[in-house]
Amino acid sequence: MKGLFKKENVKKLIAQASAGAAAATLFFVQPVMASSGVDSVTQPLTNLKTLVISIIGAVGVIILAKNVMEFAQAYQQQDSSSMNSAIKGIVAGLIMAAISSVLAFLGIS
Repeated sequence: MKGLFKKENVKKLIAQASAGAAAATLFFVQPVMASSGVDSVTQPLTNLKTLVISIIGAVGVIILAKNVMEFAQAYQQQDSSSMNSAIKGIVAGLIMAAISSVLAFLGIS
């Protein structure tokens, strides 16, 4: 047992283990079964992007309708502060409702 951990034996053991590891990595290579295109990888991300943009557009339509009603009430009551707030909400709703068109115009979507 004492002769096993001599300097010469340890060097020989490390050299043999390294040669065995190198041979295993070179000769036991597994083939990769990857698909030919990248569409299978990017398709879920495209679907998620479409879903998020659709949700933003739908929420934008709801915000737009709510703020149009608020603007009508503020106009009827002659409340300039509420009219200003409602106009800001209308602009925000328009931007959100038209987000897909804006992104298409910018070339993102």
